[in-house]
Amino acid sequence: MYNKVIVFEGIDGSGKSYHLNAASKYLKKKKVKHIRLREPGGSKNSEHLRKMLLSNKSDFEKKTDLLIYLSARSENFYKIIKPNLKKKTILIDRFIDSTFAYQHYGFGIDKKIIKLLNKFILGNFKADFTFLHLVQKKKIGNKIKNKKNRYDKFNKNFYNKVQNGFLKLSNKKKNYLKIFSNDSKETNKKIIQNKLDSLIKIR
Repeated sequence: MYNKVIVFEGIDGSGKSYHLNAASKYLKKKKVKHIRLREPGGSKNSEHLRKMLLSNKSDFEKKTDLLIYLSARSENFYKIIKPNLKKKTILIDRFIDSTFAYQHYGFGIDKKIIKLLNKFILGNFKADFTFLHLVQKKKIGNKIKNKKNRYDKFNKNFYNKVQNGFLKLSNKKKNYLKIFSNDSKETNKKIIQNKLDSLIKIR
């Protein structure tokens, strides 16, 4: 069995969190030792930062937003991810590509700055595999039913730019699998489970 770092990406309402939860239940059933965390969030300090970032009362400037997100990532990496590498499979709800998709493609922050800051925090570390959850273009924005945080309130055009950003990122990489939200949840759960079996070598 191989312990991997596996990321679930996608815009808000794409089903990524649902499928991460389903994957976690599947690994538990198969007795695979694993941890799960979310971005922003995860470690105690990162959860505090998450509350600030996503609060409807917050109005951070976009560069401040980026730096807080990356501060939360730094806490997670050094306190959760790094100590568990190769010891447990790690499931992450959002990671590096969300930063590029939202902060660069969505908000227009220079890609070089994001890349430099990620390098500063993570060194050469990269996730082993990413499941990218995609929403049909005509349904973007419709799947966010409960607007619980300030990111839920951005318009359809913003989420179009973000999803297009994810697609551009995925086209440059081999360790990506696209999951389409217009397919049934059961179909997608099976696709993800089969991939987990091959990645982790579950018997």
